[in-house]
Amino acid sequence: MNINEALEKLKRSAFRAKFHLSQNDIEYIKSKGLDTIRKHAIDFISKRLAPAIIANDGEQTPMRGHPVFIAQHACACCCRGCLNKWYKVQKGTELTPVQQEKIVNLLMAWIEREYENYAR
Repeated sequence: MNINEALEKLKRSAFRAKFHLSQNDIEYIKSKGLDTIRKHAIDFISKRLAPAIIANDGEQTPMRGHPVFIAQHACACCCRGCLNKWYKVQKGTELTPVQQEKIVNLLMAWIEREYENYAR
């Protein structure tokens, strides 16, 4: 499944479709820039989602506080359970660099679309 297919599928989920960037998120992106947001996404995914064993899996991603957190919930990349359910990523194994990159690219595509829509 490519990014566009994933985003279209996510839009059809009532739960996933309810997530949107807030005004604070938009202002944060404006002040930091999308390159910095991508760096944050890389860091969050590598530390909070990529390890094989996550002590607080299912609770490690806040529902607010950073655009990447919102994107993780909107894109079903918030915990290993959601990754397994939506993308068949196995629990209990460390995410490969390629898997991490795909997740970051999906999150950034969602953030960029939200950011562009908000500007309209």
